[in-house]
Amino acid sequence: MGIITIVLVFLVVWITVDLNIGTRLHQSRIKKQAPAKIRQCDIHFFSQGDKLFDHMLQHLDKAKHQIHMQFYIFRDDNIGTKFLDLLKKKASEGVQVKLLVDWAGYKISKKAKVSLKKAGVELAKTNTPSFPFLFYSIHQRNHRKVTIIDGAHSYIGGYNIGDEYLGRDEKMGRWRDYHLCIEGAASEDLQQQFLIDWNGASETQHEMGDIKQKPIRPGDIPIQIIPSDGSHIINSIHDMLDRAENSIFIGTPYFIPSESVKNKLVKLAEAGVNVKVLVPKYPDHPLVKDAGYPYFSELIKAGADIRQFYQGFYHSKIIIIDDRLMDIGTSNFDKRSFHVNNEINCIIDKQSWVAPSKKEVEKDFYESAEKITLKDIENRSVLEKLKEKVATLLSPFL
Repeated sequence: MGIITIVLVFLVVWITVDLNIGTRLHQSRIKKQAPAKIRQCDIHFFSQGDKLFDHMLQHLDKAKHQIHMQFYIFRDDNIGTKFLDLLKKKASEGVQVKLLVDWAGYKISKKAKVSLKKAGVELAKTNTPSFPFLFYSIHQRNHRKVTIIDGAHSYIGGYNIGDEYLGRDEKMGRWRDYHLCIEGAASEDLQQQFLIDWNGASETQHEMGDIKQKPIRPGDIPIQIIPSDGSHIINSIHDMLDRAENSIFIGTPYFIPSESVKNKLVKLAEAGVNVKVLVPKYPDHPLVKDAGYPYFSELIKAGADIRQFYQGFYHSKIIIIDDRLMDIGTSNFDKRSFHVNNEINCIIDKQSWVAPSKKEVEKDFYESAEKITLKDIENRSVLEKLKEKVATLLSPFL
């Protein structure tokens, strides 16, 4: 028993020191970000996985020079195999094909990897656990989900590649997510971030000058690409909230904001801004929903309308300010995305595009969700309230 106790104490101390020093080192390496360029682009909005994947597959098949794909989760199931087969086909045609995945999120068999390599598809993994900060490296995620075709046509949003994103998982059911297709100069920004991530994960190095780019024509919609390595997303959110005059809509699978963001939302709700938050009723991970309850009560008392999506799983990552500003990307509304993950978001600033898209998004809020009330929160069981305490303690790691 004495040896077991010593081992357990050693592990606790090791993990604590590892995470603390790893966090400080990570924060010290975050560079000040230059203001994001405003790019004029054309954008297509997707809220259904089948339409998105069909669109992606069609455009991937038209690639002439490069296909660069990055996903947190990529599974070699039915839809994943369809993508992999097309990537192999394009590589055999002479197209440069690179697939970047996160160590913790991807599931591609050894057989499939061998097949990709033989076809000429390059595969690399980000965030492989390493020393000296083993546990912190395990804790980190590259959560970006982007695809760039010939440097000019790109995709960004919440969808990963897997059958569950088509609603084929019986447990999760219908899947609600949002994704963008971008045609225009913002694809260059996504391309540049992809190459930064690729060069950090692979032995083969590339620069923007290596990209053979299709001609890019200006679009009608001003957008900004905001990458984050554990800091910049929260700054962007504060800037967006400061611009709110009438309404704020937040859609997220995990609502675990920082105190500063929560306090700003409370003040805005108390000042008469219509604050709406949509989260899933049935979470995909234990404790993540419980970790949101401490914030729900204060926001509801301030006048916010918080609802839970009950027709499947709500995985969307979206913020809408009034009828004119929209943020869609890979970042959840939680501490992990704010302070740890590598994320990338797209901010759209045009009322004529945002307003109709907002109406489509809000259908989920009004037609497929139920209100969370103070009575609901107060009437939870002792076990549920205990889970909230545990979840609050673990919230930075959820």
